[in-house]
Amino acid sequence: MRHILEELQRRREEAAAGGGAARIEAQHKRGKLTARERIALLLDEGSFEEYGMFVEHRCTDFGMAGKKIPGDGVVTGWGTVNGRVVYVFAKDFTVFGGSLSETHAAKICKIQDMAVKNRAPIIGIFDAGGARIQEGVAALGGYGEVFRRNVEASGVIPQISLIMGPCAGGDVYSPAMTDFIFMVRDSSYMFVTGPDVVKTVTNEEVTAEELGGAAVHCARSSVADGAYDNDLEALLQMRRLINLLPASNIAEIPQVPSFDDPQRAEAALDTLVPSNPNQPYDMMELVEKTVDEADFFEIQKDFAKNVITGFGRMEGATVGFVANQPMVLAGVLDSDASRKAARFVRFCDAFNIPIITFVDVPGFLPGTAQEYGGLIKHGAKLLFAYSEATVPLITVITRKAYGGAYDVMASKHIGADVNYAWPTAEIAVMGAKGAVEILYRRELDDAEKTARRIAEYEKRFANPFVAAERGYIDDVIMPRNTRKRLIGALRMLRAKKLETPWKKHGNIPL
Repeated sequence: MRHILEELQRRREEAAAGGGAARIEAQHKRGKLTARERIALLLDEGSFEEYGMFVEHRCTDFGMAGKKIPGDGVVTGWGTVNGRVVYVFAKDFTVFGGSLSETHAAKICKIQDMAVKNRAPIIGIFDAGGARIQEGVAALGGYGEVFRRNVEASGVIPQISLIMGPCAGGDVYSPAMTDFIFMVRDSSYMFVTGPDVVKTVTNEEVTAEELGGAAVHCARSSVADGAYDNDLEALLQMRRLINLLPASNIAEIPQVPSFDDPQRAEAALDTLVPSNPNQPYDMMELVEKTVDEADFFEIQKDFAKNVITGFGRMEGATVGFVANQPMVLAGVLDSDASRKAARFVRFCDAFNIPIITFVDVPGFLPGTAQEYGGLIKHGAKLLFAYSEATVPLITVITRKAYGGAYDVMASKHIGADVNYAWPTAEIAVMGAKGAVEILYRRELDDAEKTARRIAEYEKRFANPFVAAERGYIDDVIMPRNTRKRLIGALRMLRAKKLETPWKKHGNIPL
C-alpha cells in the first residue's frame, strides 16, 4: 500500500511543479506569480480543491507524444472567498506557454459547467499564448466549447476575467464575453493579433504595450474594467469584488454587518453644488458620502470619466451606482459614457442589484464626431438598459437634467420607482441661454431684454418644482438627508416584482 501512496504523492508533486523550476523562476523574474500561487492568494487559505490535476494532452503530431506535463497548462477547481463558493481556472504559462489544447479546454469546460449547475461565480486567470498550434482544429474546437459556455452562463452567474500575462488570439474572446475584465499594468496584454503579425500585415511598428496593454484597454478601447499594479493587488481586489456580487441570478444580494448609521446626515452636501451653474464639482464626493463607510468599488474608472459606475453598500447590502461627473465634460452624455453606463445597468439588472442614479447632465455631446460615431444608437443603449430594468431604480437629480438626457438618466417616464431632486435641480429642455436664443431670437440685439428673458426662463425652469408639480419628481429633498432618504426607498422597494410581457429577448441597439 505504501508504494501506491508514494506514487500518488510523486504524481502530485510532478503536477504541482508545472513546467519545472527553471520556468517558474522565469515567471517570477517577470514579476508574475504562477497559476497555483495566484489561486492560493485569491481563495481562502486551504479551501482550493483542484480537479484535473493529472490530465494530459493526446496530441501525437510534431513530436508532442513525448512532451506531456500533468495538468496540460491550466489549473482548475473550486474554493471559497470569505466562505462563499467560487470556481476558478488559471492558465499556467510555465506549461506550453499556457496554450489551449483540446484537453486543456475540456478542463475549463468542466469547471464552467459545474459553476452554472451549482450557481456560483467563476473566475478565469489568463496568462497564455493562444491556441496550441500543434493541435490545429482540435484546439479551435476547444475554444468554441468554452465560448458557448460563456454565453450560456451570461446573466446566470458572475463571470470575471483576470488578465495577468499575454492574452492573444482565441484567448481574448472568452474574457470579452465575461462580465468584468481586469488587467495588471506592464505585464498583461490583450490583442487578437500580436505586434509581429501587425507589422507583417499592415507594416505598423507597435509594441505589445501600445497595442494591447492595460492603459489602452482601460482608457481607450473600454475592453478592460480596471487595472492594478501587480498580481497581489489584482487578486486582493477580486476578493473585494466577489464580496459585493450575488452568487447567481437567483441568489440573495450579499449582506454584511454595517456600522454606518442609516440616518447619518451630511451637512457638507448642502453646499456641494456651486451657486454658479457652470462651475463643476466632484460627484464622487456625493457617492462616497452616501455609501456605507465611503467604500466604493468603481468600474471602468479610466474610461468615459464623465460618468461614474460602480458598487457600494447601503445598510450592508450591495447597490449599483451610476452618476454623471460634472468634473469631466460637464457630465455630458457621449457615446462612450452611454455604452459604459448601459453595460453596467444591464449587469445590475441581470443579478437583481438595485441601482441608484445621481443626475447632473446638460444633455448629449453635440458635434460631427459624435453623430458620425453613432451617438444616437449608443445613447439608445442606455435608454434601453434603464427601460428594461426590473430592479429597484432610485434617481436623485442634483443639478442639471436637460433635454433627452433627462429622460435617459432613469427618469420616472422610463420606469424609475423613486425620483428625488435637490433644491438646486434644473429640469428643462435646455439651459436658459440656449432656450432664450431660440424663443426670443428677435430680441437678442437688446442686451437688457435678453438678460430679462434669461432671468424669466431660469425662474420658471431652473428649479425642480415644475416637474414636482406634475408628479415626475416624488420629493424635493435636503441634500444632507440624501443617504437617509435613499435607504428608506431601498427598504420600501425590497419586495419589488415587475412582470413584463413574455419575449425571447429584446433587440438592444448594439
